[in-house]
Amino acid sequence: MVAPAGPDARETGHEMIRARPAAALQPFVTAYSGYRTGAAEPGTHQGVPSAHLTFLLCLDGTVEVLRMPDPARAPGSFVAMVGGLHDAPAVIAQGAPQTGLQLRLTWRGARVLLGVPAGELAGDVVDLAALLGRRTAPLLDRLATTPGWAERFALLDAALAGLVPPGQRGADPAGTAPEVGYAWDRLTATGGTLRIGALAREVGWSRRHLADRFRREVGLSPKAAARVIRFERACDLLRGPRRPALAEVAARCGYVDQAHLARDFRDLAGLTATAWLAERPETTAPTAPRPGA
Repeated sequence: MVAPAGPDARETGHEMIRARPAAALQPFVTAYSGYRTGAAEPGTHQGVPSAHLTFLLCLDGTVEVLRMPDPARAPGSFVAMVGGLHDAPAVIAQGAPQTGLQLRLTWRGARVLLGVPAGELAGDVVDLAALLGRRTAPLLDRLATTPGWAERFALLDAALAGLVPPGQRGADPAGTAPEVGYAWDRLTATGGTLRIGALAREVGWSRRHLADRFRREVGLSPKAAARVIRFERACDLLRGPRRPALAEVAARCGYVDQAHLARDFRDLAGLTATAWLAERPETTAPTAPRPGA
């Protein structure tokens, strides 16, 4: 949900370093990003929907969420936070300098690492201390005093591995219906283009039962999840090292045409694709070498 780059990043100084978590953690966290932004003119930033929960740790500064994806939820300021899945944008203040780490957390990771189903976090941003308790502050302190992004990523690997329950085997958390995991995996494998009726038949449930169980666990209906999965892929392509034309992105991501991609930007991001890209002048990021690599 939260992307740290602001519209004035090139003028004020911006750093983004990416890394992959340890292999054993990848069913739960798919990517790490270390970032630093300099001071800029006060403004706002749209936190757009993603197929991942946002797990964010500020080493300097705070994240001020002015409007939650679910407007019924109260806004707040956070040093460490987890944002649930959502299908509407959040509004985030920007302008103050900030350094931090952002993790792409899967819905399985919410269960395994934080002990709650992702459905309980949907449309909301929650203080990490409410989920991890007293472990939050020492983790932030250790990350802040650790020099270098690669070393911080290694520290995250160790800290997150310590949150995995001893009895956890494989990717699916205990207490999760395997049909929900199968349904999610099919949606992601097809880039969000699989029809929900066909998915329900594969699972062996009615559409209504699938929607109910899926939403309770993940936080979105299968139809909304498919839309967000497709949209996240489009956003990732536009942020990549070779930014394709919007028409090519629409075709590659399974949209009927560019107009349908434009509609998703209006509905999910609250602005046009061009305006969204203008908020993110830095589209590529180096990968941090891991210690010992």
